[in-house]
Amino acid sequence: MKNPAAMMKIMGAMNKFKSNHPKLINFFQVVFSSGIPEGTVLEITVTKPGQEPMTANMKVLESDLELMEELKNMQM
Repeated sequence: MKNPAAMMKIMGAMNKFKSNHPKLINFFQVVFSSGIPEGTVLEITVTKPGQEPMTANMKVLESDLELMEELKNMQM
């Protein structure tokens, strides 16, 4: 059985994140709404204050898509 108090805490944190970062949420909605096919390259850059940016990327594999599908199907 799920803990209702923990679920409420997570929902509150998610709502605050959405409020703080609406452009990021919209970006993810647009990018992921049509699906991510195998061969897509995902890239992320992190820039910490006073440091040089660090970038990493990955090419989406069939096994990645299978994992994402399994995670979507999990009961939360």
